[in-house]
Amino acid sequence: MGPIIMGMGMVLAAADIGSNTVHLLVADVNGSVQRRLANESEWLSLGEVVSRERRIPDTDADRLVGVLARYKAICTTFKAQKLYVFATEAMRVAENHDAVLQRIKKEVGVTVDLIPSHREAELSWRGTQLDCSTPEPAALVEIGGGSVQVAVVQRGALTHQVSLPLGTGRLIEQTGLVYPCPPDRLDRLGRLIDAELMRVADFPRVNSMVVSGGVGRGIWRALHPDGLRDIVLPEVKYLEWAAARLTASQGAARFNVRLKRGQTLVPGAMVFRKIMERLDIDHFVVSEFGVREGAIMELAANAPKAKTAKRK
Repeated sequence: MGPIIMGMGMVLAAADIGSNTVHLLVADVNGSVQRRLANESEWLSLGEVVSRERRIPDTDADRLVGVLARYKAICTTFKAQKLYVFATEAMRVAENHDAVLQRIKKEVGVTVDLIPSHREAELSWRGTQLDCSTPEPAALVEIGGGSVQVAVVQRGALTHQVSLPLGTGRLIEQTGLVYPCPPDRLDRLGRLIDAELMRVADFPRVNSMVVSGGVGRGIWRALHPDGLRDIVLPEVKYLEWAAARLTASQGAARFNVRLKRGQTLVPGAMVFRKIMERLDIDHFVVSEFGVREGAIMELAANAPKAKTAKRK
């Protein structure tokens, strides 16, 4: 949780329709400090569904509409002055995304911003700056259910950015990954990742790596229940090796994560390992914050000055 502050600022909200989860953050914002008022998450696995179906089926759209309606009610309870809802990779590639977004607008009363990958990376970087300050040039890596954002930041600006189809849900569907993981499927997983990482071959050398997003935070919690945010390459290799040899339920129990999150440990750890090796980085820092916090900071920065005054 972010720093606790006294007094009230602006109450703002951001909801992210991601490829693994649909997440809501309601925060009291005072300058560059956020105090979380509500932090809700529903695991819908849209990335895996869209990878298999190429669209969002009606049953999944029903669940999505229900989740967003509940989130809107939460925002009303906290008297949020603004709710920004956006969608990322799973919605971007779904063949019926226009129809789903229209249904959300009609039934929930919110307009969803279907953001491109570079904006997703920009918002994530902005969010990570709330708790991470690392030497630049820095790499930003965010693994979701449908895609992986890799960016290089120099002097506070993204100079290189690519979105790779290596989200954990997509990889699970493409490789038929099961637990324990058979060697042939691990080999296929590795080949898929290697092929896509050729697209970062011309990225400049970086001095540090910052990780955001649910997959990265899941790996952080699995490896560091003490909360230490600096993770080294041998730990990532160990997690990949150990989780691959367990059933999904055994892995979730051993690493103290939810079953759904446990199923992302092997593909997530392998992607992180291969990115680290490609960028010649031996450790990374995990941010507690990311795209939603970045979106809220942007909302606050763009708010009329009259509305940012402290309440008496």
